[in-house]
Amino acid sequence: MLARSSPLGSILTFENLKQHRESLVLFVQAHYGLSVLSFIAVYVLAASLSLPGAAILTLAGGFLFHTAAGTLYVNLGATAGATFAFLSARYLLGERLQEKYRGQLRKFNDEIERNGTSYLLTLRLIPVFPFFLINFLSGLTKIPLWTFVWTTSLGIIPGTVVYAFAGQQIGSLNSLSEILSTRMIMAFVILALFALVPAIWRRLRRGKELPGK
Repeated sequence: MLARSSPLGSILTFENLKQHRESLVLFVQAHYGLSVLSFIAVYVLAASLSLPGAAILTLAGGFLFHTAAGTLYVNLGATAGATFAFLSARYLLGERLQEKYRGQLRKFNDEIERNGTSYLLTLRLIPVFPFFLINFLSGLTKIPLWTFVWTTSLGIIPGTVVYAFAGQQIGSLNSLSEILSTRMIMAFVILALFALVPAIWRRLRRGKELPGK
């Protein structure tokens, strides 16, 4: 919670990004390599410590590096930072909880083992779920590290592309609320539902295989 109330939140704002856009562009043009490394490092730090400002950073990625490159750099930083947060939650709390409540969590762990990939991918595809919360809660489960990494990297691509593209058009935007329209959110929801299809199918098949069905 201390990290979430960091002063960084008052720095990474939509207004500041618009106000300093010319000086930021000039710096990137003069020091492209350093700018890329610095941007990724800041994103890793923000994601790993659950600091506020991820949406603004993603906008900045699109604004400074354009949609394709910005999406790549955001993906690298966000995935690496999310992985650090995931590992921190797992080794600070997850292992203790799993050991202490082994019996109570057995059914939950079995469900995660069967369908955890679909669930996690679905949560990543819908950008309305807090990024930091998914990282933390995933660390408390038995989801394999590699599964967490690849579903995070793949699942955040659609939302990242939308924000990075919006970043290129930042001069015509007045607020963050203009980015995610109702139609856009519905598109994300439909995309996420497709990720749930395998889990739903397996559940239906298990139901048919039960005695008496």
